[in-house]
Amino acid sequence: MEAEMGSSAFWNHSERAQKHIAKLNGLKRTISGLMAFHKRLDDAAVMVELIETASPAEQESHAKELNGAVAVMVEVLDRLEIASFLTGQFDRNNAIFSLQAGAGGTESNDWADILFRMYSRWAERRGFGIELMDVQPGDQTGISKATILLKGENAYGYAKAERGVHRLVRISPFDSNKRRHTSFCAVDVIAEITEEIEINIPEDEIRTDVYRSSGKGGQGVNTTDSAVRLTHVPTGIVVVCQNERSQIKNKAAALNVLKARLYEKKLDDKRSEMEKFYGEKGEIGFGSQIRSYVLQPYQMVKDLRTGVSTSDTQGVLDGDLDRFINGWLRAGCPRHRNKDIQMDD
Repeated sequence: MEAEMGSSAFWNHSERAQKHIAKLNGLKRTISGLMAFHKRLDDAAVMVELIETASPAEQESHAKELNGAVAVMVEVLDRLEIASFLTGQFDRNNAIFSLQAGAGGTESNDWADILFRMYSRWAERRGFGIELMDVQPGDQTGISKATILLKGENAYGYAKAERGVHRLVRISPFDSNKRRHTSFCAVDVIAEITEEIEINIPEDEIRTDVYRSSGKGGQGVNTTDSAVRLTHVPTGIVVVCQNERSQIKNKAAALNVLKARLYEKKLDDKRSEMEKFYGEKGEIGFGSQIRSYVLQPYQMVKDLRTGVSTSDTQGVLDGDLDRFINGWLRAGCPRHRNKDIQMDD
């Protein structure tokens, strides 16, 4: 790939050249991490030899240094192991992240808002870019729906672990009698489809509605009919985008999301056929919660798929989600199943 960059015709197609460089840099990051770990292994082997040949007084000092190096290596190896699980077709892609408050009105809207903040902080920890595509505020507080685009290498590979229903149990701040309430919020994660995957949608299957954007924004956002709602008539899938000032840009962004949702639907249909042979698969709806966040009468966040749990509820709500995501990736079952799913163009 580096040799191709030396060609005189390499920059004739700027967009293709940029994608080539981005892919090359991603491969370099993967290889450089492995090579750096092998160097640590070689250094550790040298330290073992030093301990074996050193005097008793020097052995203690060298052994202490070796133990420190091994502790760091364990952490590095853990990250390399998790990265090795991200081998799905779209794992390296950006992720389209959607939140939908469940039944419960104000309580669920507030819970959706809390999750929105939690995932935003997790994305920042990971170094992912965050682009707000659409947000619909709740009637009194919080949000009813929200869609964000997470940009970064392996964004979908990590974020897909969060797909499902999230349950909150707490003393309601909106209840004057201080009773305990249970709230639900559905999280959907799909991969942003790249140009390599062709999804053709006939124009007569799409209904386009334009309207004035709501929520925060500049004059150009809130005073023009720039927001776009696309409805795929055969399936009923609805996509909204209102983050741009331009109606044209919003429509293009919404169309990309619609294509991604249609492709994911095809994958789900394919999975459903396979589940006849591998067992039943629960619907991604309000009857299939994947994680419980209990703040009252005790403090506990537990992933119901893997059994991973912690009492550090505040840390989790501040974006410390890697223990749950890594646990899900290590479980391996979804990863192996995804390899068996092939879609025809």
